[in-house]
Amino acid sequence: MPVTNVLVVGGAGYIGSHTCLNLAERGFTPVVYDNLSNGHAEFVKWGPLEHGDIRDRQRLAAVIETYRPQAIVHFAALIEVGESVKAPAAFFDNNVAGTLSLLLAAQQAGIDKLVFSSTCATYGLPVDVPMRETHPQNPINPYGRSKLIVEQMLADLDRHQGFRSVVLRYFNAAGADPEGRIGERHSPETHAVPLAIEAALGRRAGFSVFGTDYDTRDGTCVRDFIHVCDLADAHGRAVEHLLKGGDSVALNLGTGTGTTVRELLAAVAHQSGKPFPVRYEGRRAGDAPVLVADNAQARDVLGWSPRHDLESIVASAWNWHAGADRAAAE
Repeated sequence: MPVTNVLVVGGAGYIGSHTCLNLAERGFTPVVYDNLSNGHAEFVKWGPLEHGDIRDRQRLAAVIETYRPQAIVHFAALIEVGESVKAPAAFFDNNVAGTLSLLLAAQQAGIDKLVFSSTCATYGLPVDVPMRETHPQNPINPYGRSKLIVEQMLADLDRHQGFRSVVLRYFNAAGADPEGRIGERHSPETHAVPLAIEAALGRRAGFSVFGTDYDTRDGTCVRDFIHVCDLADAHGRAVEHLLKGGDSVALNLGTGTGTTVRELLAAVAHQSGKPFPVRYEGRRAGDAPVLVADNAQARDVLGWSPRHDLESIVASAWNWHAGADRAAAE
């Protein structure tokens, strides 16, 4: 059986590395292209690692020529919302100009299939919940806008040149490989699940809850936490969808079930076996009360459905972070 290479740009990062694991399980060889600014070389375990920046079109062209991938999965992006507000141009340089560089290199090599890591941040503040793919796209920060611009670029390439893509709009990625081989490691860390676990492990002074007076069941924000392995599964299915001749499509990836911040903290406390310090502060600007996905279209198009619940997310993340603590102690 011939080897089918898939170029995974940004494949040394959190969701990218889990997707490489999923692609390998499907029989593909994931070729990782990453500048390691946010990724980790030790997370590249299922195929070769090629070091390079997404904005370096010549380097991309050389790697594509060497491996001749059948499709591309694109994760390479700056993702920290707060930083995007401080430095919008840097986000447009990396996320938009970098993607254009990748698309030009792909087209030059005759590749016309790409899976794009997008985000529910393209929607902005929710008008309807759960949020469908037809929800208005009005991002409220440069990060979300940079992803929306790429979505619009891909739509034009499909419309005018037949370049097909699957756009995957994530809600709140969380969890880790259940076997503990890879997990979540950001610097700085801004995601709720690892922040809560680090507080429970005593690595942080505590966890801050921003706003307790929202119109939700316990006053705290509701978010749709989706296990990273379920996200990876969707990417693997999206690659197969394109290779089988499937049409371009944009899909939400979430569980369709919301979890409040208090419920998340209770799950982490249950996992750790003890309470940990929690600070209750005022609302944070730009936080929507509820963000929950309607994932029906991903089920219909990809046959995908999430298999992990909140307990599984917290348990796998705890296993990863506690294991990192043990390794550091040794």
